[in-house]
Amino acid sequence: MLHVRFDSGELARLRVARRTDPLWEAVLSLHLLQNRQAALVFDPWRQEVRAALERRRMLPVVRELMRLCPPAPYFPDFLTPGRGEDDLDAALERVLATPRRRLAEELARVYVRGPVPRSVRWVAEGGAEALRWLGEALRRYHDVAVAPYLAAVRAQAAADRARRGEAALAGGAEALLASYAAPEGWEYGGRALRAPYPLERELPLRGRALTLMPGFFCVRTPLVLADDSLPPVLVHPLSPAPGWLTRLRRDEAAPPVAQLIGGTRSRVLELLEEPVTTTGLASLTGLAPSTVSHHVAVLRDAGLVASRRDGTRVLHRRTPLGTALLDGPVP
Repeated sequence: MLHVRFDSGELARLRVARRTDPLWEAVLSLHLLQNRQAALVFDPWRQEVRAALERRRMLPVVRELMRLCPPAPYFPDFLTPGRGEDDLDAALERVLATPRRRLAEELARVYVRGPVPRSVRWVAEGGAEALRWLGEALRRYHDVAVAPYLAAVRAQAAADRARRGEAALAGGAEALLASYAAPEGWEYGGRALRAPYPLERELPLRGRALTLMPGFFCVRTPLVLADDSLPPVLVHPLSPAPGWLTRLRRDEAAPPVAQLIGGTRSRVLELLEEPVTTTGLASLTGLAPSTVSHHVAVLRDAGLVASRRDGTRVLHRRTPLGTALLDGPVP
């Protein structure tokens, strides 16, 4: 069980990550390739990714990454330095800047009970060639196992962030934390969050801000960094529904709505299943806020999107007509 206790100052400093983190998603997806967890949800993804890795002749590289990051209660913290604020390039730069001593200590901890594989010792030494290999291997793996699925990842994360935002606006930090207590085994009360975990663990905040970050490839239980001295982050499962990959491929293969209103507006409409601000849409789409505002205005004028003011924010959400347009042919 994981225990996180809050004082009033720590509650005031809670933050919800704007999005998923590229390296957390890469590492967690790498774990899923090594086990059978959530088979109904992720087996189609496993089959597709394994086939793609084989076509690109990347299986040997991925096996070496698996040695660096086995699906165990402990895996190296240096591989997941982000809290949802970095793109892939920035995240990789942070990994490659890891001090040699930390590389050696964390990788030695992975193999505390057995011999350390030669490739792991090579990376642990922190040489320039080994780090270049690690950065390239992580980038290539992300390109195959994560990047093609970002539309589903971002949509799930945006819906989750909207739910958390609604809870926080309605009841503050206490309500925000209580909103994480929906999955079985989670509980919030008495300024303490308790959640299932592979082992008994206390996450000390010591007055620091805790970042709550969604993980698309996070399964069953939340995850935290092993080193308590690092900025605290709690990654929680997004729990996509079975069939998510089929729906993603259907949307990609059958774009009548995109032909009708354009690919960009179609993408904006897809993201508005839950209320999202203009700034949030800009982050999810990579477009400038002014461009997003223009597309939202066109969709609103067509009756596909509704906007409402909530304090200083304006939230946009797809209307039933917009949902009907996305779901199938319009009569």
